[in-house]
Amino acid sequence: MSVKHALAAFPLFCLCSFSSFSLSAMADDKPLLKVKINGVEGALKRNIQAYLGDDPVTDAQRDAYLFNVDDSITSALESLGYYHGKFKQDLAQTEQGPWQLQLDITPGEVTHLQWINVRIHGEMLDDPVFNRWLNSVALKPGDKLNHGDYEQMKSQLSAIAFARGYFDGEYERAEIRVNRDLNTAQINLIFNSGKRYRFGDITFSGSTLAPELLDKLIPFRAHAKYNTRRIAALNQQLLDTGYFASIKVLPQIDKLTDGQVPVKAELTPKPAHSFQIGLGADIGNSSQKEVEPRVKLIWKTPQVNRHGHSQETSLEWTPERPKALFTYTIPLSHPLNDQLQIKAGMLWDSYGVNQTFDEERGEFTNSGQLESRKKILGVARNKRISGWLFSYYVNGLQESYNQSGEAYDPMFVMLGSSISKTVRSDNTLDPKAGYRQLYSVEYTDPILGSDIRLTRLKAQLKWIDTFFEKHRFVSRLDLGVNLTASGELAEIPPSLRYFAGGDQSIRGFSYQELGPYIEYTNDDGVLARQVVGGRYLAVGSLEYQYYVTPTWRVAAFVDGGNAFDAGQLDPVVSVGGGVHWISPLGPVKLDVGFGVKDPQVDYSTWRIHLTMGTEL
Repeated sequence: MSVKHALAAFPLFCLCSFSSFSLSAMADDKPLLKVKINGVEGALKRNIQAYLGDDPVTDAQRDAYLFNVDDSITSALESLGYYHGKFKQDLAQTEQGPWQLQLDITPGEVTHLQWINVRIHGEMLDDPVFNRWLNSVALKPGDKLNHGDYEQMKSQLSAIAFARGYFDGEYERAEIRVNRDLNTAQINLIFNSGKRYRFGDITFSGSTLAPELLDKLIPFRAHAKYNTRRIAALNQQLLDTGYFASIKVLPQIDKLTDGQVPVKAELTPKPAHSFQIGLGADIGNSSQKEVEPRVKLIWKTPQVNRHGHSQETSLEWTPERPKALFTYTIPLSHPLNDQLQIKAGMLWDSYGVNQTFDEERGEFTNSGQLESRKKILGVARNKRISGWLFSYYVNGLQESYNQSGEAYDPMFVMLGSSISKTVRSDNTLDPKAGYRQLYSVEYTDPILGSDIRLTRLKAQLKWIDTFFEKHRFVSRLDLGVNLTASGELAEIPPSLRYFAGGDQSIRGFSYQELGPYIEYTNDDGVLARQVVGGRYLAVGSLEYQYYVTPTWRVAAFVDGGNAFDAGQLDPVVSVGGGVHWISPLGPVKLDVGFGVKDPQVDYSTWRIHLTMGTEL
């Protein structure tokens, strides 16, 4: 039987099995025959029960069941290598209630494999995938004969041949030879693979994108050797573009010509425009520490023109921090791996912490945050090479803010570049191992139209590994430097400074609570303190996680570091633990952190952190 014919019969088998299951489920569930099996246990007993089938629930089913008992038991025994089995039946018929059938089975001596002969003719003989499969075959001389193992090995070989493009492959010999006298068996699998087919023409239908743009998404060379993994890679490339609502990449096996298989990709574009509306609330993030409503609208145009341009406009409203951001993306040398992005937006944001001195309590209490309004316009080129993402950009930034009662409105034109890479051991939302690294440098100068000269350096590192299945370690390190003249520190806007504290920084403290601060007397004549951020950042974390079950784990962590200015490093340490649930949408983590600003004193603050999402 050829590989094509063998696989074509599979859907019919599945359909027949499903139909019989459906009919059985529709029948009365009261059995008319009870069966008791003696003399065998374990896998052999389960196999006999499987061959006999479900207990009959109609008279016709019972008659058929009893008629086939001998053949069913014989087939069940022989399928596991028992060719000398004996059995007897004892049927008790009753006028009321189900009949009773007792089966006393003596399986006899089992048959063992004498040898396994697997031979390949054709180009598949030199295929490394076939050789790896052959080395992984678990069957060996001396094993008990199991027809299921033989059929599985045969199916695996057929599947490999089909997946690797040996469409003319067929078995010249496929048999089990049994010597009942010696209780031995020989397996012979002789497969002629023929030649391996190559990819022919790749055609796309249903899309208005330029053909040359779609051709760039083909992740293999013209006339490469056929491989279903390459088909899957093409499907994934098309999916990642975001242009299409549905994708079907189909090898046209019925059109094989000249050693080539053509491939057709049937594409259905996404709607020309889509809108997403989100409603939510922030608790405790407003300056008054009240519940702050949030409304978000996202407008997407996945395909602006035949050249694959796209746009996304995001509008977010909150009473204190409305945001508007427009992003226009233009594919360059590759739709996914080389893009030009133009961004423009206006954002109101908050940084650090504002505090006022409470004379009655004798301590500072939070009264708000450092408010900032930004206007941004930028152009960036993002290019992916060998797993690394390289970005080069020019950003124009104007940011207005009030620091210690004085208004600032600096202007910047920044040149920047970054390089990043993320590696995961698997594609799950909770990878067992992996790492992420990001390095960036930015520069601005009065020559470019900026108010000050500034160089920003940043590095972010994260590492995850799992030992002995249940023991997982997560570590991270964040470093940052702002290089500028000392007299120009106040001119660095909050969005370009460094802060510490929060879920992804130092737990036990609120978001951006830590960093250099200034004290002043506010307009009400009250002593005030404002955390304004620092020139430098050094924050690290080490976390140990233990899997209690595959979906639940406990964690213990220590975070440390701070944001600081030159000669003013004041390291902060926090310790804590948590419970994590690995949900279908990603890990949901409930952590409690206890922070100390001075190692010589007891815990001075604690905070509950609830986060969701993958760590890489």
